[in-house]
Amino acid sequence: MNLQEEKDLSNVVNISARRFEESPFIERQDTSKMVRGVYAGRFFAVYNGEDPIQKYWTLRRKALLFDVPEKPIEISGPDSVPFLEKVLARKVANMVEGRGYYAIACTPNGGIFMDGVIFKTAHNIYRYVQADGPFETWLLSNSSGFNVKISDPQCRVLQIQGPSSIEIMRIASNNEITEDFKYFHSGFFNIGNQKLYVSRTGFTNELGFEIYCDKETTNHLELWDYLISVGEPLGMEVSSTRAMTIRRIEGGILGNLTDMDTSMTPFEAGLGQFINLDKDDFIGRDALLNKDKRQLLFGLICKSATPTSGATIFFKNKKVGHITAGVPSPTLGSGIGFARFYEPKEWPETNVSLVLSDKTVHQSKVVDLPFFDKNKDIVRGLDRTIP
Repeated sequence: MNLQEEKDLSNVVNISARRFEESPFIERQDTSKMVRGVYAGRFFAVYNGEDPIQKYWTLRRKALLFDVPEKPIEISGPDSVPFLEKVLARKVANMVEGRGYYAIACTPNGGIFMDGVIFKTAHNIYRYVQADGPFETWLLSNSSGFNVKISDPQCRVLQIQGPSSIEIMRIASNNEITEDFKYFHSGFFNIGNQKLYVSRTGFTNELGFEIYCDKETTNHLELWDYLISVGEPLGMEVSSTRAMTIRRIEGGILGNLTDMDTSMTPFEAGLGQFINLDKDDFIGRDALLNKDKRQLLFGLICKSATPTSGATIFFKNKKVGHITAGVPSPTLGSGIGFARFYEPKEWPETNVSLVLSDKTVHQSKVVDLPFFDKNKDIVRGLDRTIP
C-alpha cells in the first residue's frame, strides 16, 4: 500500500487468492484495469484505470471514497488495560470512550514494530487499527499472564476524505455527525439504518472520516450504495489508493514497513512525541531510554524529478541516505519523498544531490515534515481553503 510508485504498477505476480482476505465491496469496484496489492493480509486496489492526479484534486476539493485494507484488532477482557500498557508505548489507562490515539508498538530493542490508532469502544474493550504487519500474532505472543481476548472481527474500513466529507457524513448520519465531531473523536452512529463505528481520522491529512464495518452485522453492499447516493451529489468519487498515497506523503504520514521498520526507533522517525517514557514499563522502554533522540527521517523536495524508493542521497560527495517513497506533489509542483539519513545532523534546509536508478543527478532540498500545512489546520477543519 505504501509504495505505489509508477514502477510498481508493472511489478506484479500471481498469488493464491485463498491466502488473503477479499474485500466485501469488490463487486462495486472491480474492473479489468484493477491492479491489486496486499496489505495486512488483505486485497485492495492500488490502481483502477483512473487518472491519479484528477482523483488527487477531487480529494483536495471535494471528497473521495476509499476501500482500505487497514485491519482493526479487538482487545478485550479484565486485563485489557495493563496488557495494552505493556505492548504500546502510549498511555492507555486514561483513555475515554469516543476518543482515539495514535500509538506505536516497539520491539524490545526499541525499534518500531507497528503503528496505528487505538480506540476505546466500551469498558475493557479496545480496537487497534493496525498498519501492515503481523500484529495480531505479536499481541498473542505477548499475552501470557494477562486475562485478555485478542480477536479479529474481520472489520473492513471505508474512508471518506476531503473537504466535502463533513457534509456527506452529516447527511449520511441524519445530522448525528456535525462540526462538533472533532478530529480523532469516534463513536457509534446510524449510517443508512446500520449501526456503525465512525472516527474522524484518515490517511490523507485532509478532513475526513473512517467507517468500520463488521463482517457479521454489516450489509456491506447496501452501505456502499447508500454512501454513493449521499456523496455523489456533493462531488464524491470512488478511488483506488494512489491518490491517497500522494496525499499521505505530502502530509508526512509514514508507512510501516516502507518508511519505518524495526531497524528505526520512533525518535529517528520523528515520532518521539508519541512515546510516553514516563510510563512504568512497556516493551522497548528500557532500550529507548538510552537511544539517541535525534531524528533521521525528513522530507526531500526535488524540482527536476520525482524521488523514487531506493534512490540515493549524497552530501559533499558522500552517500548519506536514501529515499523510502516518493511521489509527484501536484500542490507543490515538484517531486517529493521521504529521506532516511544514516547519521543525525541538522538536515532541514540542506541542499543535497539525489541520484536516481538511471544515474541522473538532481539537486534537492531537505525539509521538515509535513511538506505543507505544518499545523494540520486542514485535517482539523480549521483551513477550508479549496486549492
